[in-house]
This record gives sequence, structure tokens and C-alpha cells, in this order.
Amino acid sequence: MLTSYVAFLLLQAAPDAASPAPPPPVCDSDGHAGFNFWLGEWDVYPTGGDTKVANSRIERKHTGCAVIENWMPLRGQGGTSLNHFDAERGQWYQKWVGSSPGAVEFVGGVTDGKMVLTGNWPQPGAPQTLVRMTYTTNEDGSVRQFGESSTDHGVSWQSAFDFTYRSKEDAPK
Repeated sequence: MLTSYVAFLLLQAAPDAASPAPPPPVCDSDGHAGFNFWLGEWDVYPTGGDTKVANSRIERKHTGCAVIENWMPLRGQGGTSLNHFDAERGQWYQKWVGSSPGAVEFVGGVTDGKMVLTGNWPQPGAPQTLVRMTYTTNEDGSVRQFGESSTDHGVSWQSAFDFTYRSKEDAPK
């Protein structure tokens, strides 16, 4: 009898199998939209050049809470960035993981209509290399990713890379 009573209590405490789980929260604030201009399928070129160097796919995932880049260079190793907006802090975070060991973390946000992220990206012989990336929407809909580096804690900056992402939809057929 006691076993029947325990089974009855367990059934009463079990969640109703017919009730669906509530949907996860959607990340649709203005802050979460900060990287929307970068979403899409892209051919990537050095800024000012016409020799394609990579393909890149940037998409929102997980009810809009993550922006994921899949970087696929034509030569060399690829990588992935996972980006998310922390509403509590009002900042964007990016974690870059490439084919070589280690990962790089960046933090920043939208400033004057541009996404600006900064992080320490150690280089051989320069373990304290700051990298600042600025993402800008161009008038033609392309996106420029301009990278600068600093080995003096941000006192001075040197150009490190400069890419233009052109939509695959606009690519010559």
C-alpha cells in the first residue's frame, strides 16, 4: 500500500506531459541588433582590392542571442567567432577560435554607428598585443572590418588588416 501511495505522490509532482515547455526568451532588443548589418553570406576582399581572400557566413542563432561567424579563407586555416550582447553590461563580447591553439576574447560595442571590439591577441615576441577591430557598413551595403594592433597598451596603433565583406548576392554571376 505504501508503494502505491508513493507512486501516486510522484505522479502528482510530475509535470504535465501535455504542457509544452515555455519558449526561450528572444534577444530582440536594440542592443542585440548591433551586429545585424554583418549578417549574411559574404565574399571577402582586401579593402580596395579585387582578389578574393575568403568566404564568410555570419548568422544569428539561438533566438537571436548569438551571432556566429564562420571564416573560410581560400588559403590558410579558418576559424569561428561567437558574438553575444550582454544586456546587463551593455556590451558585445566576441570569442574567436581558429585552427591554431588558443582563443581570443574581445569586448566593445556600437560607437558612432560602428561596431568596435578590442582584445589582447598575443603574438610571438609580443604577448601583450592589443587588437582593435572596427566594423563599418559602407554605402554600397558592404562591410569593412579594419583591424589595428598596439604593443604599447593602446597609446599608438598600427594597421593590422583591412577587409571588405561583399554580399554573395551582389557577386558577379
